[in-house]
Amino acid sequence: MKNLFRAAVSSKIQPVTNMQSLNHFLGSGQLIPYVLILFASLLFSACEKYDADKSQTKSEERLPSNNGLKPDQELLNYYKGLNPQTLWELQQVRAATAKYQNINNAFGDSYVDIGLVMPNMGYHFLKAELITPVFDLKKPPILVYNKKDNGKFELVAVEYAVPMSSLPLHVAPEGFTGNDDVWDENTLNTGWWTLHAWVWKNNPDGVFNMTNPLVIVQ
Repeated sequence: MKNLFRAAVSSKIQPVTNMQSLNHFLGSGQLIPYVLILFASLLFSACEKYDADKSQTKSEERLPSNNGLKPDQELLNYYKGLNPQTLWELQQVRAATAKYQNINNAFGDSYVDIGLVMPNMGYHFLKAELITPVFDLKKPPILVYNKKDNGKFELVAVEYAVPMSSLPLHVAPEGFTGNDDVWDENTLNTGWWTLHAWVWKNNPDGVFNMTNPLVIVQ
């Protein structure tokens, strides 16, 4: 395309300077090279624009969509060293579980108290139907709460559970982007791989660490 355009431009065509020359120019058939030049120029520009738009689209596809979420500054302050993609995924977890800060909403969505209270973790509430071979960061099977001084429950973390039987022996689920999410195998002899994500309370030992030294069980 570029060679065609240059060839058309390099042809020796005299400029039109007045109406008499224009009439002669039109009658002589010399307009054809000009039309070819114009057509080639427009086509070349269109090709360049198409390639640029196509490249931009591919670039945009590589970037995560925030789905309307605003940057969660609290989460960014908690875990500054994490991969940006992992932080974006954790932000989605917070958005998906924000309503469970009111524990009545957890009860309304069929989470039940299983009587499991662990030091440096808290109180565990389970929705058994969410324990499946498919990891869905927006649907944690377990919500972890602690009690405030006034006795009210405070959401501190979410916990994921994937059946070990759905994976090859000693092969952990994929989980979040990167290598920071270290899953625990056969937690409490349940036959599950489990993973905590401390998205509602800062964990100085890491967002995916099983325990949190800042959680003092009441």
